[in-house]
Amino acid sequence: MVHFTDRLIAAIRRCGSPVLVGLDPRRDSLPEPLRPRDTGDVWAWAQAYQQFCCGLIDVIAPLVAVIKPQMAFFEHLGPAGMTALAQVVRYGRQHGLLVILDGKRNDIGSTATAYAEAYLGPAPPSSWGADALTVSPYLGDDSLEPFVQTAQARGAGIFVLVKTSNPGGKRFQDLRVDGGPLYAEVGRLVESLAVRTVGQGGYGAVGAVVGATYPAQLAELRTSLPHCWFLVPGYGAQGAAAADVAGAFDAQGLGAIVNSSRAIIFAHDRPEYRQTYGPRRWQEAVEAATRAMIAELRAATPAGQLPRD
Repeated sequence: MVHFTDRLIAAIRRCGSPVLVGLDPRRDSLPEPLRPRDTGDVWAWAQAYQQFCCGLIDVIAPLVAVIKPQMAFFEHLGPAGMTALAQVVRYGRQHGLLVILDGKRNDIGSTATAYAEAYLGPAPPSSWGADALTVSPYLGDDSLEPFVQTAQARGAGIFVLVKTSNPGGKRFQDLRVDGGPLYAEVGRLVESLAVRTVGQGGYGAVGAVVGATYPAQLAELRTSLPHCWFLVPGYGAQGAAAADVAGAFDAQGLGAIVNSSRAIIFAHDRPEYRQTYGPRRWQEAVEAATRAMIAELRAATPAGQLPRD
């Protein structure tokens, strides 16, 4: 079984881009041609979400290595949405993309084991077939163990919340613990798990979610978590720019994947693309926004060291 981060490194080098596209389908933002006529039919909306996400994959698969479906938007539609999510995960993997499910799961004991076995690794034995899963650490180190063990056994990975991009995250994450912030203590635990699970490329199967909206802390954590691959949210719609994420990378342009969701998938509604493309040419807007983000990261971060196509 090939190690998760070794597969991730190979995929990023193949496309020359650390961009991670978040698949966050939202009813009000969906391009007009994809919206169902019966707006009260959840199965019709699920079909629209599936069509939208698969249409995104068609465009971005040649450009990026990873997608991140946000499970909440599919769960909002109940069984219909979860059926659509399963199809999107399958479609992404068929197109050679690594799939990170963003569910921020965790629990204790056998429940954590059930989450890990359900989501991580190829299907079968996993029901969902994700390459990685986002996980919350706040139930303690024993709650992470089932995820770590399953990830190792199945060539998968996990990304643990360390320093999140939302403004309110600092209420707890910045609390002082033994002279330092709580997020640094969580980071130490995550780094120890990464060291235990390190692959040939020098990064462990246990990574960290670290927000681009806190660039100083991002750079600080890159130094203190040298074996952790970073999943970096906050770029684009949340306000962070390419220069803000520069500290997430190692000298080779590896070590981080930078997420953009709304700024790419709903690019047809951004002022700079709206007049040229609009809702009927939404896929062309997606491609333009993706290429623009790739160029921005290559120009302002060590990702410029990655090979070009």
